[in-house]
Parts: sequence; C-alpha cells; structure tokens
Amino acid sequence: MISSTSIEGDGSRANANVFALFEASATANIDRPFLIVDGAPLLTYGAMLAETARAAAWLQSIGVARGGRALVQVHKSPAAVILYLACLRAGVVFIPLNTAYQESELAYFLSDAEPALLTASLGLPAETVAFAGKRVLISGALGTAPWASVEGGLLTVEATSDDAAAILYTSGTTGRPKGAVLTHGNLASNVLTLGQAWRWRDDDVLLHALPIFHAHGLFVALHCALLGASPILFHERFDAGAVIRALPAASVFMGVPTFYTRLLAEPSFDAALCEHMRVFVSGSAPLLDATFDAFAERTGHTILERYGMTEALMVTSNPYDGPRIAGSVGPALPGVSVRVVAEGGRPAPANAPGILEIKGPNLFAGYWRNPEKTAEDRTADGWFISGDIATEDEAGFIRIVGRAKDLIISGGYNVYPKEIELAIDALDGVAESAVIGVPHPDFGEGVVAVVAHTPGSALEPVAITSALATQLAAFKRPKKVVVVDELPRNAMGKVQKAELRNQHKHAFAAS
Repeated sequence: MISSTSIEGDGSRANANVFALFEASATANIDRPFLIVDGAPLLTYGAMLAETARAAAWLQSIGVARGGRALVQVHKSPAAVILYLACLRAGVVFIPLNTAYQESELAYFLSDAEPALLTASLGLPAETVAFAGKRVLISGALGTAPWASVEGGLLTVEATSDDAAAILYTSGTTGRPKGAVLTHGNLASNVLTLGQAWRWRDDDVLLHALPIFHAHGLFVALHCALLGASPILFHERFDAGAVIRALPAASVFMGVPTFYTRLLAEPSFDAALCEHMRVFVSGSAPLLDATFDAFAERTGHTILERYGMTEALMVTSNPYDGPRIAGSVGPALPGVSVRVVAEGGRPAPANAPGILEIKGPNLFAGYWRNPEKTAEDRTADGWFISGDIATEDEAGFIRIVGRAKDLIISGGYNVYPKEIELAIDALDGVAESAVIGVPHPDFGEGVVAVVAHTPGSALEPVAITSALATQLAAFKRPKKVVVVDELPRNAMGKVQKAELRNQHKHAFAAS
C-alpha cells in the first residue's frame, strides 16, 4: 500500500513539482512496465523517465519556458502521455482540449490562454486553426515524436505547491468556458489522498480506457498508477470487447457509468472474468441505482462511486472498506471538507437539499484571468460554491441531487430533478431519464421529462404520467413526457441538460 508523504518537505527548499512524486516511484521501479499496448510492454518506468526528460528538454529548446502554456488537442496515445508528463517535469502549464472542439471554439481558447505552444494531432482542428505561435504535430508514435532525437534531457524543475500545473476549461454550458487553474499542490495532495483512500497496492495493474483531456483519465486514473509505479494496460478508447479481453490481467478499472452499462450488455462479462479485479471505480456522471445493483449481482463486485469536479478534483468517495451505497458518492475524502448550505447561508438539516461547498488543498487556485468569477464562487470564509445541490446524511454520506442551474421552480415550488428521475427510472421499460424545466406561461417553469426507453420496449408517455400520479406531489409531476431512443451526452457520459432545455424550450409555448 502507498504511504502518504508530504510534498512540502522542509519548506523552502522542497520541490513541490508533482512529477517529483512520480519520479521517485519510477526510480525505485525502473524495470517495471509503464505502458502496455496490445498486450506488449511499450515502455518501462525507467524508459518513461528518459523519454520525459528528452521531451522536457525539447520543450525548453523550442522556447516553452517554465510557466509557459501548452495548448494540447491530440488523440490519446503514448506520445500524448509523455508530452503531458514532460510539461509537468519542465514546469510548463498543460492545457488539454477535447478532441471534439471545432475551429471556432479553438479560437476562443487561443485568445484566452495565449499559449506559447499549440500541439495537435493530424486531422484535428488545432492542426489548421489560425495561430501565430509555435505549432507542433504529434502522430502518437513515440519513434516519430519531435523529441525522439533529443540527446540528454532536462531534470525535473523545482516548483512550489502554488505553481500552476494545468488549466482545465469547464464545459461552458452556461456561457464561455472558464479555465480552472490547478496547481502542483492540488494535484499532489489529491493523488496522495486517493492512493490511501483506495488502498493502492504495489501489485496493482490499471486498465486505462478513459480519455486524457479530462481530470478523470488524467489526474485520477493516470496519476494513481504513476504514484504506485503500476503497469497500465493502455487503451486509446473504450471498447467493451477489448476491455473484457484485458480484464483478467488487471486489478483496477476506472470508468464513467456508460462504460459499466456497456460491459453489462456483454453476455461474457461475468464474475469469473472479474475474479482478479480489486476495485471498479465510477465517476464523472451519476451512476444509476439499477446499474449499481446489476453490476454487483453479475460480478460480485460493488462499484466504488466517487464525486469530483474540475475545480476541486476528487472531493468525496464511497469507502474502500465499509458500505458503498447506491446513489451516494460517500463522505468527504481525508483532508477535504464539505458542507451543505441551505438558503440564507444556514447549514442544511440532515438529508435536506442545499448547495455543496468545498474546502481543502485540492481546491483550485482560481479561474484563469477571471478574478471576478473566482471571487463570486467563493464564500467570505473561503469555501468554494460548487453549484451542485446535495444532501448529507447523519453518517456524512453525500448524495448529489443535481446542479443549482438545473433546479426547477414551478409555481413557486422548488422541484429537484433527481427525485423525479429516480421515480421514472424505476418504471418498466425505462433505461434512464432526464428532467428539465422550461418556460411555462402560467407556472414560470414547467417540468418536462425526457425518457430513454429500453431496447424493444413500447413505452408510452401516458403510462409514465399515470405511474407517477400516486408517487409524486402534483407540482413535481412532469407536465410533459417525451420518449426518446437515447439521451444526449458529452464525452464523459454526462447528460447534456442544456441541450435538452434548448430542444424543448417551446414545449409550453401554446399553453
């Protein structure tokens, strides 16, 4: 099991660069496989150190100095992992972008981040978007990487825990994306906490099928493996068949809920296949109770669900030892504080909804070049206002009810979408649901339920409305039900409620 160590050391002389943690683990395990691709070791941990040293030296040679920013829109590949680690090692601020972003979106990121370097994969918009600075294409193959011919390398630069390590842009569903500045101290404290909380072991093997432009794949999955010098079964994308074939060689798997539903759809996915697994972790979107229960019944493993966000990395987690409760994301992680606040700033009673606020060393430094928004999202006593509506029970277990922006106020009553979604999801023929509020001429907002049916089911809106009549108060019941094949999602599996609100904004226009 990994021991928690301080990144501060003796204070002023300590190197708080988070890469130094990974470097120490790798140095003690130089012959251990680092990335395993298609069943064959591609790099050892010793080779990773040499490769990142060359890549860091290359960054310096092209004029990307410590504190400079690298905007990166690349496909997931071994070279992309090395580039990220080289940025950490060189003190360069890493800014990963979703590969789905288009040219007009990239123009905003370029103007906002003002990077010294734009790195792209062939065929992605960043390859051609207008950029006057240094642009480098990366194919993904280490042998053709721009640093491949660099001789020697760069030692890990010294950093303080307050130095910026990365900027992650939020999704921007309510306006322009904001860049959350994450420091070396944020990243280091979070990975050390997770290593302890999830009982990371010396013999663990991680199966990595997540994207690496997002905190889940980059700062959670990858960092935990690096801290433990664990072999990584490296998949460039999630494919249920490929994951099933690789599972017998793994002990840890991290995924979004969609990964688990797709695995459960495979007849060959069973308890025997998972007998070597130590833990399955889920995050980035809510896990349905039905998926939680079906997974446990099929495999004998209880999924460990946790909660985090771009601005605070990982915040809560169901316990490794102890009960893991469906629908709950567990209590706060060690060293992290959470509180649920009702209207007027008062503490919410147990099990009553309120806004979740966060404090701890995991909390980001602020929004890039946006001090007004940074101040707006902090309380006078230093807590970050998450924007998530949550409840906390007597044991400290947190349940996420929804986003504050998703709260529906219909006829003066507060309606929490999650409560309605749970009732709908329990009905026969329902795969999942999303409840939204849209303009209503009489009630201010009207409740709309968008419901995805299970394959082959003939689900009718009237059947849903009738079933809810005896389960929910009248003001909570959807005034309109729409049945669809599937709900719109982003790359991390989150349902895009902003898109649904736009699609159905005229639902009551003639009411």
